[in-house]
Amino acid sequence: MRHLLDRAGSAPAALVLLLAAMLCAYSAELPALTGRVVDQAAIIDDATERQLVRTLAEFEQRSSDQIAVATIHDLGGEAIEPYANRLFRSWGLGQAGEDNGILLLVAVGDRKMRIEVGYGLEGTLTDLHAKLIIENTMVPAFRAGNFSGGIEEAVNDIIMVLEGNAAELEARARRFAEENDEPVWPVVLFLAVWGTMFFGGFAIAFLPPIFGRKIGPRHYKWLGMDFKYSSGGSSRGRSGGWSSSGSSGGFSGGGGSSGGGGASGSW
Repeated sequence: MRHLLDRAGSAPAALVLLLAAMLCAYSAELPALTGRVVDQAAIIDDATERQLVRTLAEFEQRSSDQIAVATIHDLGGEAIEPYANRLFRSWGLGQAGEDNGILLLVAVGDRKMRIEVGYGLEGTLTDLHAKLIIENTMVPAFRAGNFSGGIEEAVNDIIMVLEGNAAELEARARRFAEENDEPVWPVVLFLAVWGTMFFGGFAIAFLPPIFGRKIGPRHYKWLGMDFKYSSGGSSRGRSGGWSSSGSSGGFSGGGGSSGGGGASGSW
């Protein structure tokens, strides 16, 4: 009898181990973080890759936001959203405590792409902004076979939004929709929703990070005023900086995290 009870008690543990092994086998392998651009699928030409690395390094130096580009052969049967989130967390993109990282991922064999946004930048690079970049910048270029150009322009669009110029992206989206006879209600809805925040009692707490120009970690300039934020809210005495860790000019994530913000698409 005791032998049977022991066997029964060990069954749940064995089941857990079996399920864990199945999940590990199902999850696609993650590439190593070797630089700001990890072109495992070899779809970015050398000149564009060098320019991307320079652009991303210069942007990180002046803003502390960390953007990485990854291309892979395929997702191994996994959905791109959990894969991108796992890769983002594995690489630790962004600054620890600021979570100001962004991952631009392209899975060539699956014809899918995703922009994964860290917690700290979700209010600036919104899901809608990420979707507009994918649909209006990346998809047309990819369908034309211009992977290098599509990725480079997407990175430029991401930086443009993070630097406070989202209006240009939205205007371009309206022009694109009009030229292709597509509805513009998503952009209109976005502008209407965020416009109503001007009448909220917490406008100062939310609007500078969204509409202002980021000049440092949790430090924004908006309407001619400087806004600095600590974990408890707006303040005037907090400052600081950060740069990517690593040695001999290398690149590594700072330890940021993502909760699944961003957008996905396919071509």
